[in-house]
Amino acid sequence: MKFVFWVLVALNAALFAYAQGYLGKPAGGEREPERLKNQLAAERMVLLSPAEARAAAQTPAAPAALLVQEPAPAPVPPALETVDCTQAGAFAASDARRFETRIARLDLGARATRTSVPFQEVTSHLVYLPPNGGKEGADRRVAELKEKGVQNFFVMQGDSPLRWAVSLGVFKTEAAAQSLVTALGKQGVRGVRVLPRGPQGTRATWQFRDLTAEERSRVAGIADDFAGVELRACQ
Repeated sequence: MKFVFWVLVALNAALFAYAQGYLGKPAGGEREPERLKNQLAAERMVLLSPAEARAAAQTPAAPAALLVQEPAPAPVPPALETVDCTQAGAFAASDARRFETRIARLDLGARATRTSVPFQEVTSHLVYLPPNGGKEGADRRVAELKEKGVQNFFVMQGDSPLRWAVSLGVFKTEAAAQSLVTALGKQGVRGVRVLPRGPQGTRATWQFRDLTAEERSRVAGIADDFAGVELRACQ
């Protein structure tokens, strides 16, 4: 019994010495004061009440993927809308030189090209009945015109598409020609047409490709200064 007694005393003494650190510090600094000193950002720790602890335990943890905030993508600038092809013209020789000088200031480079197109210089307007049935058809129309009181006419001959057409008058302006068409209609003459006439030639036009809205507006502003010049889609 004495032996058991002294063994228990020895064990209690060893435990007391270990707890007081007389036998050296525990490996890894596991004693409570040491763990408190080694905690990171201890000042940010908050002591929760029992109710707060239960509420925190019942709140589902957010998925790890939601905690990582992806960087916002860089904004993509909107694409500029452009006009495929715009045509300006047609220009007389003197106007073409002035237009070319002003367009050059826009620095459009290869997007602006000059071309030539057929053009008729209208000098008069023919009021006529088109050919129908050759000479016999022309004779019938002449008789009908006389019956309706029309005296001013002329049967066209020669080697042309208007051979055996009946001319009713030639006018310098289209307005005057249309006035005669209206008057003949009141007399019962039907099928009267107006044909612009004049020498055939060419005139200069410009084609502009891939213009922005601002560039097209500037081209239109220049074209507006030239009488009779249209700005339209390329043909």
